[in-house]
Amino acid sequence: MENIYGFNHYSFFTEMSELATQNNSFDLSLGLPDFDIDHRLREYLKEAADLNSHNYEPLAGNPLLIKNIIRFNLKRKNSIRLQENEVTIVPCATFALYTSLKSILNQGDEVIVIQPSYYTYGPSIFLNGGIPVYYDLDNNFSVNWEKLQSCISEKTKAIIVNSPQNPTGKIWSESDWNQLYSIIKDQEIYLISEEIYDTYCFDGKEHYSSFLHPELKKRTFCIFSFGKMFHSTGWKVGYLLAPEELTAKFRCHQQYISYSANAPCQYAIAKYLEVFDPSQNQILMQKKRDLFNELITETPFIVEQKAEGAVFQIVNFRTISKTMTDVEFSKWLTIEKKVACLPLSAFYNSRQNSDYVRFSFAKNDDLIIDALEYLKKHL
Repeated sequence: MENIYGFNHYSFFTEMSELATQNNSFDLSLGLPDFDIDHRLREYLKEAADLNSHNYEPLAGNPLLIKNIIRFNLKRKNSIRLQENEVTIVPCATFALYTSLKSILNQGDEVIVIQPSYYTYGPSIFLNGGIPVYYDLDNNFSVNWEKLQSCISEKTKAIIVNSPQNPTGKIWSESDWNQLYSIIKDQEIYLISEEIYDTYCFDGKEHYSSFLHPELKKRTFCIFSFGKMFHSTGWKVGYLLAPEELTAKFRCHQQYISYSANAPCQYAIAKYLEVFDPSQNQILMQKKRDLFNELITETPFIVEQKAEGAVFQIVNFRTISKTMTDVEFSKWLTIEKKVACLPLSAFYNSRQNSDYVRFSFAKNDDLIIDALEYLKKHL
């Protein structure tokens, strides 16, 4: 796996998908949906193209979109009450993460990264002059609070949390946020909370945002993605929640990096939020998760914990191979067994191997069925 500045290079992720294409394999490697967006969202984008929405939106974002984001968050079962000066439209979650770090980091500041985690976290810290400090989740992918606390030093400036989490599917509860606050409350430590899979919580669980914690909220950059929510990753529109003081710092840097996000897409999303029912998305994705988990039981893979949220399922492959690394196994499965996945070690900076691979179930049902039926016959 190629490294740049000591980090896993993004090309490894696309390499696995390209490997699937080259070998005519079923591709369950990336979390890119292969099904269409809601036709109403498409119509709103056409409407936007016919309107005068082709110039820059304000730095904060389209006013109608901000208004409808406030309304959407108020309607959640765990309702989030927002003011206009706490909402900023961003080009994507990666931009929001990078710019949040830029807003708070000084040279040599430490940022705790909870692993496994998405590959952009470490590089974003490094490029902003910070030092990543890695905390690895326990074997059941739950947080050991004493171990996490031991990672905190006088140089710690921020902690990055992702819930629902990619790749494990774990969801942080109100109790988890309370625990986090209890170990950082006496230091000036910020929270960057990536909550881009917020509408995908399963088995009756509800998303509980870090922004609901009255004290954490004062020090939190909270990131959401319409690309994940609406299966429209190429539109590149998301939003950031932060208290007024942090919003001002964020926008100060934002104006010099991107200024604003895609104007026609902001309009289309604003209109679509007026009719969007998040429960339909949740039902759709839980059915896909359940379909995947039902069929994977007919293969030698072991599911130790069903994903609580997000669009990925972690499985243990050691009953199939005890000697291959997870990278070797992923390539072997893609080439020889015609189903593409990702090794869990791709989500760590601190380790090169694991017992797990990650599959995406954000796919058409036919692809999920065909892929797992093939594995059932050929493993």
